[in-house]
Amino acid sequence: MLKKVIQESANGSSQQAIEHESHYVAKNYKPLPVLLTRAEGVYAWDMEGKRYLDMMSAYSAVSLGHSHPRIIKVLTEQAKTLAMTSRAYHSNTLGPFMEKLCKVTGLDLALPMNTGAEAVETAVKAARQWGYMVKKIPQDQAEIIVASGNFHGRTTTIISFSTEADYRKNFGPFTPGFKAVPFNDIKAIAAAITPNTCAVLMEPIQGEAGIKVPSKGFLSDLRKLCTDKNVLLIMDEVQSGLGRTGKMFAFQHENIMPDLLILGKALGGGILPVSAVVGTKAVMGLFVPGSHGSTFGGNPLACAVGLEALNVLEEEGMVENSAILGDYMLTQLRGINSPLIREVRGRGLWIGVDFEPKKVSARTVCEKMMAKGILSKETHETVVRFAPPLTITKEQIDGAIATFKEILRELEAG
Repeated sequence: MLKKVIQESANGSSQQAIEHESHYVAKNYKPLPVLLTRAEGVYAWDMEGKRYLDMMSAYSAVSLGHSHPRIIKVLTEQAKTLAMTSRAYHSNTLGPFMEKLCKVTGLDLALPMNTGAEAVETAVKAARQWGYMVKKIPQDQAEIIVASGNFHGRTTTIISFSTEADYRKNFGPFTPGFKAVPFNDIKAIAAAITPNTCAVLMEPIQGEAGIKVPSKGFLSDLRKLCTDKNVLLIMDEVQSGLGRTGKMFAFQHENIMPDLLILGKALGGGILPVSAVVGTKAVMGLFVPGSHGSTFGGNPLACAVGLEALNVLEEEGMVENSAILGDYMLTQLRGINSPLIREVRGRGLWIGVDFEPKKVSARTVCEKMMAKGILSKETHETVVRFAPPLTITKEQIDGAIATFKEILRELEAG
């Protein structure tokens, strides 16, 4: 039946398929007007067979490339054997996956979930639990400090500490217990800490805010501050983690260690939603049966895929490729002299080009790139993101930048 429906859709045009989708799908997204039907490596194809270079990687979920053969092989073999049990029973894939995750991160215990937002919610619960049980904060008084401009997900609790009006409008009342301070401002964080502060939750690089990289030394200063004040440091590396910034984790650029680490997106190998919170035994060891759970979290299929994703990242040199080609791409983009660009920011293969909003919208740039076979997506109407699969080559980057320059010249002339 599914093949029949897909075939009937394929007999029409992309525009017809997009209109069909629009008729039945709630409009909580504003996608670019392209309909993709298959993908492999760094490329995707639309219904008419046009090829696109993927410069978004599904917000880093496809960091390993589309349909990586090793991931597909493990997925297929595990699906045929045992896909789902729930954590009501043990499986032979959970232990090896969690062991690998702890060894890669250098932390003690891991708790598997599905989506990034679920993992953030898990970290919030873990931090509050530690605050009450260990730090002895009065019940229901625990506070978590976050950064302005943050993006940690879309659940009710998470948008409660968002500073973006569009994410919060018409969704209150909101969950208390959070304080927002300016990103990259260690003095503001220090001033916000009280005896009831249990944690500081930060993205080491703010992604949705436009690839905002903190000043050198900020993360190490933050680690020292949290240690001195007996406050947990939580790093949300759902987007920045697993090679995206040229290190396995972005916090490694300053040689620090968080108390809790939130992972997702690339952990699923571009195939499944897989996330986890990894942390010290002093925090994660407080969970007991019944205190937290997820029907699909840690299912055998997800664990097999997640384990292979970590192996692929290490064994195929993707983190190193991100570091080398990320530096190269950043240098090339910063070398572009255009009155339309006000700043280029990034680290590794995660770069944001910030445009002058009075001269051009980032959406317009993305639409023109799409027309020329490059897929990206704007954020906040001013920033175009470049986050290709970590398997991209120098030649492919050169081709993308040449096309990008061509588009800029067209826009300047217009």
